Amino acid sequence: MVSSFWGALSGGGLGLALGGPLGALIGAVAGHVLIDREGAPFGPAPRELVFTTGLVALAAKMARSDGVVTRDEIAAFRRIVIVPPDQQARIESLFDLAKQTSAGFEAYATQIAEAFRDEPALLEDVLDGLFLIAAADGAIHQDEHAYLRDVATIFGIAEAGFARIEARHMRRPDDPYLVLGATREMNDAALKQHYRKLVAQTHPDREIARGLPEEAVAIATRRLAAINAAWDTIEAERGLAAKNLATKRPREPA
Repeated sequence: MVSSFWGALSGGGLGLALGGPLGALIGAVAGHVLIDREGAPFGPAPRELVFTTGLVALAAKMARSDGVVTRDEIAAFRRIVIVPPDQQARIESLFDLAKQTSAGFEAYATQIAEAFRDEPALLEDVLDGLFLIAAADGAIHQDEHAYLRDVATIFGIAEAGFARIEARHMRRPDDPYLVLGATREMNDAALKQHYRKLVAQTHPDREIARGLPEEAVAIATRRLAAINAAWDTIEAERGLAAKNLATKRPREPA
């Protein structure tokens, strides 16, 4: 699916199917000028098309926000956005064009928010992917952080949700609890139950079962790793293993 998706960038069909500023972006890469319109003429665009194109466009705009694209950020981008080698030039063209286009990131973020209005978990996946790219060089810079917060606002992600996602990528005093969306006031049994429920909700296998693109699965895999690392920290802090309350940690997919 992914190979055919990027291969189709050579034609204008994907842009027409997507519509809006993201469709115009794809059309420009394919060598066609598409009218920037709110709707697509052929019904709802495929989720993988919106997700992947949106992630690329917003990542490009984020790179422009601080004016620097590091090697680590490029490497992180390539780990998340899965592109066949023979299509690498097209994805780079899409990224470069999105970075240079006069359309603001707000237009891209709004189109993504509208497309996934009924699937807020996918909006969190996109934001999580952007955090992964921003944090790849070891620090999320001030301009990047402000950009990510603005994207979260357009996505309708509340402050608590933003803090939970942020905690998976930035060190803070209550980092482990923020990652789990939990509090220190929860007792051991309630915390363990909360952790198990969170793993079930965010496991990459769910993304695969829902037919989501490889980019979403890659993001979910890293998210589960962060959740498990947070649980390990809390488990050690509370001595849960010694109390025979330790939970067998679900393994990330190979």
